[in-house]
Amino acid sequence: MSSRDVLAFASSLFALLLAGDFASTFFYHVPQHIWGKLHLRTHHDNRRSYWDHAIVSRDPAILLDGFLGAVPYFAIAALLAGFGRAAALGAIAGLVLGHLHVLWRHTCEIGWVSPAWLVRFARATGLVLPEDLNGHHKDPNVEFGDLFRFYDAPARAMLNAARGRRRAYRRLERIRAFRATRLTGRQGS
Repeated sequence: MSSRDVLAFASSLFALLLAGDFASTFFYHVPQHIWGKLHLRTHHDNRRSYWDHAIVSRDPAILLDGFLGAVPYFAIAALLAGFGRAAALGAIAGLVLGHLHVLWRHTCEIGWVSPAWLVRFARATGLVLPEDLNGHHKDPNVEFGDLFRFYDAPARAMLNAARGRRRAYRRLERIRAFRATRLTGRQGS
């Protein structure tokens, strides 16, 4: 492998992880928390463990939720594969690392505790730990980002802004309905 191939491999791997996490967070995960029901019904169902939901379940709805969350990674990998063999291999390596991270980040429920050195490394790099995901499952309004924690603050801002618009829209609809009722009542007298 030439140094150009190594650079293409590494660039593709990191681009897939960064852009895939961004796209999955902002185009699937957060919108599902705002408007969707599939993710909340499957992955945040407190009646079962999220280890079961994410790792061992064969329920079609749960598999669909996982697949839809992975679609941005697949799309970006397909784009990166067009930059040559080394970039394609980097994208594949990124998909494998991303999937291994999915498995690992769901391990709190089976007893995983991150060692102190790993916590320091994760905080320095923005890597999501199993304990972070555990926090998201306890409170679905925090700890966004599949792989990287630095997407959490903008994701929460997006969530809060969208919920505020949704509340304002509902209030406007109630006002319109009230006015329509008043107008209809006056016409009948």
